Amino acid sequence: MTTRFDAAVLRSYEGRFAVEEVVLNGGPVDGEVLVRVAGCGMCRTDLAVRRSAGRSPLPAVLGHEGAGVVVETGGPGTGLTTGDHVVLSFDSCGGCRSCLAGAPAYCDSFAALNLFAGREEKPARLTDAAGGALAPRWFGQSSFAEYALVSARNAVRVDPALPVALLGPLGCGFLTGAGAVLNSFGVRPGDTVVVLGAGAVGLAAVMAATAAGATVVAVERHPERLALAERFGAIPVHATSADLPGRVRRLTDGGAQYALDSTASAPLINDALRALRPTGRLGLVARLHTPLPIEPGALDQGRSISHVCEGDAVPGLLVPRLIGLWRAGRFPFDELIRTYPLADIDQAERDFDAGRVVKPVLVPEG
Repeated sequence: MTTRFDAAVLRSYEGRFAVEEVVLNGGPVDGEVLVRVAGCGMCRTDLAVRRSAGRSPLPAVLGHEGAGVVVETGGPGTGLTTGDHVVLSFDSCGGCRSCLAGAPAYCDSFAALNLFAGREEKPARLTDAAGGALAPRWFGQSSFAEYALVSARNAVRVDPALPVALLGPLGCGFLTGAGAVLNSFGVRPGDTVVVLGAGAVGLAAVMAATAAGATVVAVERHPERLALAERFGAIPVHATSADLPGRVRRLTDGGAQYALDSTASAPLINDALRALRPTGRLGLVARLHTPLPIEPGALDQGRSISHVCEGDAVPGLLVPRLIGLWRAGRFPFDELIRTYPLADIDQAERDFDAGRVVKPVLVPEG
């Protein structure tokens, strides 16, 4: 079986996306499903491929916040059937110690499966119209496209009554921010949380922390994003405020129990550490690109710092939980989304980079 469809292809680290016809040679095999993509969120990680030139192979179809409808399965072992509506998340092997312990975001093969090569395919099943190989599945899906071939492990079945085209970001960006609060920190009513950066991940953390009953402080330098954080229940604090740690400590009655950084800014990370109460925890969700000097005394009194990957989530558990919060009016992620036709992917990227949109979602027109 050969399936031809449109996809956004990135051919060079310096270039732009180009929507062109691609070819899928063969259907899903055991453990796989073919999904007709209804919408795919754009994430900073998709665009960071350019910054890490040479590590993620090109040409490739990127996109890893897809959602859509199953059109074919590779057998009954997938647990899915044709017509199921699904949210797609990150790939994992399912057999390493981390996966078996319920921590697929720390899969031994996470980088290989999601970032650098994908599942090895020889010969390549996804090619361009001339037969040239395209890199295997980005984050197990490559969903900047009309169709995505995915491992059933990536796919979370959802209610078909839901607006499936908007649900893809629940598989990564929103999952990361909300999961850090609900899973990594286990925030409870009465806790105090400071969130640094009010992009998609940070605002998801704000919404989740508010839903959990915490007092939330949002630190951001863009007034429009601060206004959004305040609308979702946070106390807004400008990132350039004088004595930022002291201000946060005053707002949180002596210091925040938890801090989540999505900025990768070393000065803000140190401010966050100084804003923690004793035994406070700081989670980093953005990849650091420079050394992180920790100021003396910052980790005294039981304070700790760690990286949080994919919100410590088991997608099949957290995605339904977030949908439940959304249905209850407590996690309004849809208010952060603006949709674009897949053909307008470059405009979506420009708007994203300029901060004119929090979460672009690309909608195939086929």
